Amino acid sequence: MTAEGGGRVNRADVDLTMEPRQPERSLGELLSDMTADLSRLTRQELQLARIELREEARQAARVGVQGAAGGAVALVGAVIVAMAGSWLLDLWMPRALAFLIVGAVLLAVAGVLVQRAKREAKAISPVPQQTKETLKEDIEWAKTQRS
Repeated sequence: MTAEGGGRVNRADVDLTMEPRQPERSLGELLSDMTADLSRLTRQELQLARIELREEARQAARVGVQGAAGGAVALVGAVIVAMAGSWLLDLWMPRALAFLIVGAVLLAVAGVLVQRAKREAKAISPVPQQTKETLKEDIEWAKTQRS
């Protein structure tokens, strides 16, 4: 062993005993307290996870209902606009070509809307992030309690 200044240190000069953090309490009491703390912590983590998952489920349901309602209204509107547009184009070109052009435009719009919905659906996280972070903190806390 060497000292900070580079000199040798005698083992007899180093106090290797460790004083307990709470010397007035027995090992059984300390273990009992630690078990109670871990039990309370586990219950709190489960409660937090339930709350987070409930919030995510509500958000997903809201997005789903909004998407379905928007889709139904858009479908009715698209049919009406498609028919009107096709009849309008029918004045200058063959009827089949007019309906084909309008149908192709509607399919392109539908593709854009589906891509947008996919992007928004990816933003919904099934993993409760706050619980995940606090679990990491709890593991660190438990490690410090063991030492």
